[in-house]
Amino acid sequence: MITKGIILLGGKGKRLKPLTNYLSKHLLPVYNKPMFCYSLSTLIYANIKEILIICNEKDLEIYKKILIPISKKHNIKFLFEIQKNPTGGIAECLKIGSNLIKSCERFVLILGDNFFFGRDFPKILLKAINKKKSSVFLSSVNNPKNFGIAKFDKKNKLIKIIEKPTSIIGNLAVTGLYVYNSKSISHLKSIKRSKRGELEITSFNNALIKKNSLDYINLGFGITWFDLGTFSNLYECSEFVKLQESRKGIQISKIM
Repeated sequence: MITKGIILLGGKGKRLKPLTNYLSKHLLPVYNKPMFCYSLSTLIYANIKEILIICNEKDLEIYKKILIPISKKHNIKFLFEIQKNPTGGIAECLKIGSNLIKSCERFVLILGDNFFFGRDFPKILLKAINKKKSSVFLSSVNNPKNFGIAKFDKKNKLIKIIEKPTSIIGNLAVTGLYVYNSKSISHLKSIKRSKRGELEITSFNNALIKKNSLDYINLGFGITWFDLGTFSNLYECSEFVKLQESRKGIQISKIM
């Protein structure tokens, strides 16, 4: 089975201004590495050898400079595409990456501001890649109104994802990691732009749910997940990495 990867490093980083007025948020340090190295390592540890980088035009040369030695070290082929509209939405990146998607059977999409850590996490990801259905990864949060939240029926079947619900329907948030069957891209035609002008990944996932083509994996308590889009999460994740590396003598996401 041919599996390829897409990592989204575009956007405006509104929650991390004023720093992101001058620097891509994905280049901000999380302890001792640029933020995007943690999400990139997720793809590398899944043995994905062809990865599409989608970024803003002004950041392209910086990423190329960083990724050349990583490419040589891990035998990775990196491709690059520009996201001309930073507010176009996550699902718009599936259109940008359509040529890569058509050349494989499965693809893994990860947002560059997501951090995953856990001994069994690589096995969980590989299991999802080998499934027939596409998959989203869920993690419990204490502030569900800030995330896309999974809604289930009485038999624990995923029936809808509700973006930033106004009432509490649960606390399992959809993380920024997705495994898709490449044929699923055809459902992009059925979704419309939201009121804020974006092609929402939640709308795309809900289209797959309606076709009974989307499964879910609850990461549970054994996997640590951070959405690194806020200053507090940047700080907490940096402390987490520092604690793991200093106490256990390991290096998290050692890809550089």
